[in-house]
Amino acid sequence: MEKNRLHPIELLLGYIFKDESKSEEVSQIDFLSKTPFFKDLNQRQLKKVLQILHVRNFRENEFLFEYGNPGAALFFIQSGEVSIEIPNGDSYDVVTSLKENTFLGEIALLNSDERTASARALRKTECLALYRNDLVKLQEQEPEITSEIYKQLALLVGKRLVTTTRQLRDRKREESKDSEAA
Repeated sequence: MEKNRLHPIELLLGYIFKDESKSEEVSQIDFLSKTPFFKDLNQRQLKKVLQILHVRNFRENEFLFEYGNPGAALFFIQSGEVSIEIPNGDSYDVVTSLKENTFLGEIALLNSDERTASARALRKTECLALYRNDLVKLQEQEPEITSEIYKQLALLVGKRLVTTTRQLRDRKREESKDSEAA
């Protein structure tokens, strides 16, 4: 047998007893590298970030967070679906629905202001949560990493502000046209 070739039974045992935590870490690092917050970080930096993330599982109809509560974390949806809702009396108005490979609650990384909407799992949902307090601790140890995260956060908030401003402007124009036509 060649020196570097494994016997079929060794291959099988290697597969059966492979380190699942390593493959889960690799898939989570791959997931992180595709999110805007971490896209410019290297593998070592992504592993550091992974150490401060918390896996959170939500049942169908369970809230990730609720309107009016203080913000504490940003959530990355790995699987499932989340509804963003605003209370309207005894019910909720759905603003949008988010699926896997998206994120929500990013303003909580900046401050603990009250949430401006609720987020509810529409089905079983798994998220990675990045808590503001953990990010602050990481900043003391790895300022380069947190600088990149905050830079991406600023770019994202800026884009969303521009989009929201355009939507409000367009809505005002439509309302103006409607009132002129009446």
